[in-house]
Amino acid sequence: MTIERDLHTTFCGPVYLPGDQAYDAARATWSGALDQRPALIAEAMSATDVQAAVVAARTHGLPIAVQATGHGTHVPADGGLLLKTSIMAEVLVDPDRRIARDGPGARIGDIVAAAAPFGLAPIAGSNPTVGVAGFTLGGGFGPLSRRHGFAADSLRRADVVTADGERVTATADRRPDLFWALRGGGGNFGIVTALELDLHEVPVVYAGTITFARERAADVLAFYREWEQPDELSTSLALAGDTTTLRALYAGSAEDAQRALQPLRYVTGPALAEDMHESRYADARIPGTAPRHFHLLERLDDTVITTLADSPANAIELRRWGGAMADAGPEAGPVGHRHVPF
Repeated sequence: MTIERDLHTTFCGPVYLPGDQAYDAARATWSGALDQRPALIAEAMSATDVQAAVVAARTHGLPIAVQATGHGTHVPADGGLLLKTSIMAEVLVDPDRRIARDGPGARIGDIVAAAAPFGLAPIAGSNPTVGVAGFTLGGGFGPLSRRHGFAADSLRRADVVTADGERVTATADRRPDLFWALRGGGGNFGIVTALELDLHEVPVVYAGTITFARERAADVLAFYREWEQPDELSTSLALAGDTTTLRALYAGSAEDAQRALQPLRYVTGPALAEDMHESRYADARIPGTAPRHFHLLERLDDTVITTLADSPANAIELRRWGGAMADAGPEAGPVGHRHVPF
């Protein structure tokens, strides 16, 4: 029996083969950088489907790859079974427990929107279309991370199909080794079919940008190096074109945020432009830079500041880490580089 015939008897979701009308759309990645050619594509509708796909791939000796939104696809699934979990995108919020239960196809924006009416928010990045599963398993950094840690630190439960086709639940008390690995170790420990994540009380934020002239870059960077920011404040400096822009989100009121930002105003003086507003977290808009190259900086010495300020690159973003990301306890998962400041 071929794997296609096998799946047609055990798998409820659609299955596409090369030449099928939906095949090209299903194999596409978010960036379009990979032209992958899987032997077949299966779109799971449930954890039972995921289990059936894993068993079928093992039985027929076929490699298997998983794709929800396609943001994290870096290796093409050529000649293998590409398992899509995009349909499994349900999001359920328990406001009393401050927990969100999410399917593996859910996107960051789905959870942010579902939690917002309760004054709650997940750890979320700047792109709402990124998949929750890949974001969380890989660590997951966002504007609330200095206050509440990485997204992986908020993981409380994961339902998983293991490589041998077993369906298991991982928590701090059940399969603790697997649970530890899932909290930032990446996506190679099984296929997640549901996640339970902590939500955090964030009734209001103060967020936006403050822009300075590019020739002020070195001075602003030198100040940024020494600036002691409260954990409620998440910031980055973006150098692009003829401007140097502070991107900021304060998890609290405008009044408290203004006090936190006062040292910047004292040192740098008047800005070219300011666009800061108080809003719900779900309505805050902070631009981000999609990096082509990513570096972790142990220190921001004068040589680095000069290099950044004089760089001909189209865009550079320097982000402050630390806070709760660096203060995780002994139960924290394998998210790396927690103590890197920039």
